[in-house]
Amino acid sequence: MQLLSNTLGRKVLMAVTGLFMLLFVVVHLLGNTSIFAGPGGINAYAAKLHGLGPFVWVFRIFMGAMLAVHVIFGILLTLENSAANPGKYAVKKMLKATFASETMIWTGLLLLCFLGYHLAQFTLRVTPDIIPAALAEKPGDVFSMVVASFRVRPISLAYIAAMVVLFLHLSHGIQSIFQTIGLSNDKALPQYERYGKLLSALFLLGYCSIPVLILAGIGVFAR
Repeated sequence: MQLLSNTLGRKVLMAVTGLFMLLFVVVHLLGNTSIFAGPGGINAYAAKLHGLGPFVWVFRIFMGAMLAVHVIFGILLTLENSAANPGKYAVKKMLKATFASETMIWTGLLLLCFLGYHLAQFTLRVTPDIIPAALAEKPGDVFSMVVASFRVRPISLAYIAAMVVLFLHLSHGIQSIFQTIGLSNDKALPQYERYGKLLSALFLLGYCSIPVLILAGIGVFAR
């Protein structure tokens, strides 16, 4: 319980839960890239996931718990830092702040909103863009569902905007994880910052490549 009651303990929980979500971002991107193999690729991937049955729900519950802890303590730490000494905190923050670090709470909340929409779209399949064939059975024709959705320009643009927000959040968040768990020092911190930005940029390119190529009708997405 002491881990929850002091600032350092809460930061450690933020780092640990953030690390799990970072790993999920990696795995999710790897799974998404199966769409470049055409219908057989991502549909086979979706079928394998669906075949795992209860294990998928165990994973979802675990990740939901990690997300809840991350969000709750992220908000609490932000409020505590702001309330402790607003004037002194603001001056200290501005001395070494970047846009990504200053907006962590806001990019995090925006990502939470996007996650809700994303789950409604591709997991619950209740958004208007979902084609009827995707509702007939699960996992259904995931390739056609994704392509049909991302051919709606506003949806693709909203998805790309969300990935830019993810880039901003992770470009600071990744180095914060190493710093919080004690794997960073004055010499290593700049390297972690570079690695964080590089990895975040790779995520941005990887995730955005799907709606961009679908809109452009390139390769397996040719109309």
